[in-house]
Amino acid sequence: MSGQMQSAGRSTHYKWIALSNTTLGVLMASLNSSILIIALPVIFAGLKVDPLAGGQTGLLLWVLLGFNVATTVFLVTFGRLSDIFGRVKLYNLGFLIFTIGSVLCSITWSTGTAGELELIIFRLVQGVGGAFLFSNSAAILTDAFPSNQRGLALGLNQIAAVGGGVLGLVIGGLLAATGEWRWIFLVNVPIGILGTIWAYVALQEVPVVKKKHRLDIIGNVTLGLGILGIMLGLTYGIMPYGTQSMGWGNPFVIAMLAIGLLMLIAFVFVEKKVAEPLFHLDLFRIPAFALGNFSNFLGALARGGLQFMLIIWLQGIWLPLHGVSFANTPLQAGIDTLPQMVGFLVVGPLSGWLSDKYGTRAFATVGMLLSGIGFYLLNTLPVDFSYLPFALYLVIVGVGMGLFASPNSATIMNALPARYRGVGSGMRATFMNAGQMMSMGVFFSIVIAGLASRLPGAITKGLTAQGLPSAIVKQVASLPPSSSLFAALLGYNPLQAMVKPQVLDRMPKVRVETITGHTFFPNLIGPSFMHGLSLAFIISLVLSLAAAVASALIKSRTPVEDEVLPEPAAVAGD
Repeated sequence: MSGQMQSAGRSTHYKWIALSNTTLGVLMASLNSSILIIALPVIFAGLKVDPLAGGQTGLLLWVLLGFNVATTVFLVTFGRLSDIFGRVKLYNLGFLIFTIGSVLCSITWSTGTAGELELIIFRLVQGVGGAFLFSNSAAILTDAFPSNQRGLALGLNQIAAVGGGVLGLVIGGLLAATGEWRWIFLVNVPIGILGTIWAYVALQEVPVVKKKHRLDIIGNVTLGLGILGIMLGLTYGIMPYGTQSMGWGNPFVIAMLAIGLLMLIAFVFVEKKVAEPLFHLDLFRIPAFALGNFSNFLGALARGGLQFMLIIWLQGIWLPLHGVSFANTPLQAGIDTLPQMVGFLVVGPLSGWLSDKYGTRAFATVGMLLSGIGFYLLNTLPVDFSYLPFALYLVIVGVGMGLFASPNSATIMNALPARYRGVGSGMRATFMNAGQMMSMGVFFSIVIAGLASRLPGAITKGLTAQGLPSAIVKQVASLPPSSSLFAALLGYNPLQAMVKPQVLDRMPKVRVETITGHTFFPNLIGPSFMHGLSLAFIISLVLSLAAAVASALIKSRTPVEDEVLPEPAAVAGD
């Protein structure tokens, strides 16, 4: 379908209405993901949660990841439904559900573990709304814009998704500074109400083909169980099990990973057999769609866990080393990561506009190469770095991501036959979200493995030198490294929390001040943390280079306004 045919019967400015509304929706959902990372200390303090209590690591991770899990599980399903019932209708429903979920999060009434469980459930509700928004925004834009302007439109939309994630760090820090955790979720409500009304009034539905459709129930179930199994396995794999610091030997973890993998394999076979599949595997016969999604997944896998690792580095180690109290690190950490957002926001729109004129391949390829260079440079920094090179390296990563985002999205969406844009957009978003979630699990596993191998020895040596009794030293050193890491992230001084007050009361004042000061724990955990983080940076470098190669293999071409995109053989008969 040509761009002219798509926009027939609409005013010339409708495409800008579609762009502004979908950008608002994606921005809101992306803000919601990262705003929580920075605001975790004030949220957990408001819920009266002890981060060192048993089982808190898993709950904390699910508060963080529940939104993305729900979004990823439902993305393709909702994309398929939108192709059947209308993209605008389901996009608008997503705005409404997300807003309701935000209200529910803000009125979480319980405290302790019960409050965490309620918050996780309400985050899942938000995730369902986010799935409607993410699965339809790119399809709505592709319908509204002619092919020679989609790079700019999709680029701006993608910038809202990635840039919103970085902006959320700053907003989260500002809201956390107020001390009222409920504002973290209430901030979404006015945006959600405005977006819901605006989408209902202003967006125009593209007529859907009237025919009988059957939902791929088995495909939905196998995909959902596959993603859920993998995420459960990754989540509980980094938690202690018995006497082990990590849970990779836990039968539950092994079972979940095995079930998840088997369900994903079964999903592939199911999709080859059903008449109307959830995942149109034949779309991967279109080279640009296949390679574009592959590079999209690799890029998300490379960067997904980066933001969280940087925040832990800043909040738990670097800022305390520079005299910032654990309680005041969230806002400063958000501010310190701004260079990445600046690089992305400056380059992203320009990349989309230029790729419409000169083709997408070069911009996407150079973008991932730059991101890889940024990861390499970050790996050269010591644990107590100078801020200027750190900021410069973040700018390089941000510029690389900005160069890559819109050309990659335009490549994928331009390759799709018009009637598969809803499901294709959902597939694209699924690969990106799945990559980001897997990245979180992989990065955490690597970093905590590094801590488990080195931190107990560092704690033993450091506390023994301060004259603590050997029994106390052994007890503190045996605590799970994940607990120490999350305690620092949540604004607690871990050693002050782990060493009992009656022990500290019997010690000389100068040693108590040393142990509970800003720099003692960061100096203990720093080298162990960097051991794992260095490996994570190297993995991100390799993944970025692989994404660059995949992007370079895509045939570069400038879309033609009246071009009719080819239908793969199996899809054409659907």
